[in-house]
Amino acid sequence: MTTTRRAVLAGSAALATGALLGTSEAQAEAKPKPTVVLVHGAFADSSGWNDVSARLIRENYPVIAPANPLRGVAADSAYLASLLATLSGPIVLAAHSYGGIVVTNAAIGNANVKALVYVAAFAPDQGESLLDLQNKYPGSKLNEAALDFRPYGDGLVEGYIKKEVFHGVFAGDVPRATTDLMQAGQRPADTRTLGEPSGAPAWKTIPSYYLIARNDQVLPVAAQRFMARRAGSRVHEVGASHVAMISQPSMAADLIKSAAR
Repeated sequence: MTTTRRAVLAGSAALATGALLGTSEAQAEAKPKPTVVLVHGAFADSSGWNDVSARLIRENYPVIAPANPLRGVAADSAYLASLLATLSGPIVLAAHSYGGIVVTNAAIGNANVKALVYVAAFAPDQGESLLDLQNKYPGSKLNEAALDFRPYGDGLVEGYIKKEVFHGVFAGDVPRATTDLMQAGQRPADTRTLGEPSGAPAWKTIPSYYLIARNDQVLPVAAQRFMARRAGSRVHEVGASHVAMISQPSMAADLIKSAAR
């Protein structure tokens, strides 16, 4: 074989390999990304996910941050499950705080949910309540003295975090100008949610990830580590308050992207 012929064949092989690699890369790029559903907790609204949402949207993730009704574990979980049922393709569910108990229940039976991401969130087992987990270990400052209670409806009661403790208890690493707005616009939770038992947990059958907030004054770090370990979650820890997705949005977004791969 002549030198010229060898060069031509080698060049052709290189071009073919490059074309195959290019095709694989194009296919990878064309693969649709999971829809990321971001679920907020009590005393908050979907705006708490804004900085995380912005990072995900910039990388072309479809994002939905629904309004969690905050009316009760079973009712809120049913609401979220009905929303998830309208989505096609893979889903990554990410939750903060009380939102964790909601996604734990709402994901059951939905084959499209490929991962659960808990951000300083409750990940209960069947029969456990928020109070069970919040008081399992010492350290929570979100107690009865920190709340204002306001009646509504027929004998029902909502709870709000008091203005004077909101910053220190809920979001100590967020600027006060921001937490003043968060406190003013907080969405209260029906107090019945505190003792309402959870159903069968989705984390037993769906892979989970957990962002632990080491400086959390609402959900003790020991409780977060316990739940993450029990669920077999892939764990990242960050020096953050309870609202880690607000004070550390890059960490939260990166963990969600890991779950979405």
